[in-house]
Amino acid sequence: MLGKVTQVVGAVVGISLLVGGIGIMNIMLVSVTERTREIGIRKALGARRADILIQFLIEAITLSLLGGLLGVLFGWGLGIIGAKAIPGFPPAHVPIWVVGLGFGFAALVGVVFGTYPAAKASALNPIDALRYE
Repeated sequence: MLGKVTQVVGAVVGISLLVGGIGIMNIMLVSVTERTREIGIRKALGARRADILIQFLIEAITLSLLGGLLGVLFGWGLGIIGAKAIPGFPPAHVPIWVVGLGFGFAALVGVVFGTYPAAKASALNPIDALRYE
């Protein structure tokens, strides 16, 4: 029974990571579209493709880490509330390695789903980007 519950929770977590990653990718694609002229100016002033790529990857990772922070805080708070709601239940304890694992997965989602928008931004032609309205 415990194995089945673990599988179901794992599937829910996997789907949540996929949906969150797609959301990050959509946000980053909108950001690339809105900042096309800025990218063109940076490239015209000498920014390399790698500079633009790293900028957008850092933004995607930051966005996903903020989501990870909210998830860790929400889970920690829910654990404390749940433990206090059940009489005689031991207090909630969250090992630090679990928090690190959560942030690691959040960063991984940011890298995986931020790569396409970052590559799209870095591949823009500066002349076409400056003409974009």
